[in-house]
Amino acid sequence: MALNIGDPAPDFSLPADGESSVALQDFRGRRLVLYFYPKDDTPGCTTEAQAFRDASDGFDRAGAAILGVSPDKPARHDRFKAKHGLPFALGSDEDHSVAEAYGVWVEKRMYGRVYMGIERSTFLIDEDGRIARIWRKVRVKGHAEAVLDALSGD
Repeated sequence: MALNIGDPAPDFSLPADGESSVALQDFRGRRLVLYFYPKDDTPGCTTEAQAFRDASDGFDRAGAAILGVSPDKPARHDRFKAKHGLPFALGSDEDHSVAEAYGVWVEKRMYGRVYMGIERSTFLIDEDGRIARIWRKVRVKGHAEAVLDALSGD
């Protein structure tokens, strides 16, 4: 079932960096930028994380938290966060259950190989836990800025 604007965001609770956990309910009363990405320390994912990092003050001013989610283990998230100075949490969705709930665990093709993986996607979740905006098949360049612009336009 595809998610649509206005739908309740699927609930989740995930292990996260820093031996912590993160859940959707942690963000009640605040907007959440939930972005799914394939893998820590790969070129596109690093560029995307750095763009969200560089715009994080703007997200704070707009009253929005940022949460990145990938199938990587929390220890790998720790290294990725430290290496790139990321000021937001990274959730570990090793069994891809959250990615499946959000419809971003999809069949992918690369160099003739077919496999399952994360479709780079972002969800803006409002203060009440409903989906306010969806970006699918994200192109990294300019994406963080587009999300911040959408927050400012709300």
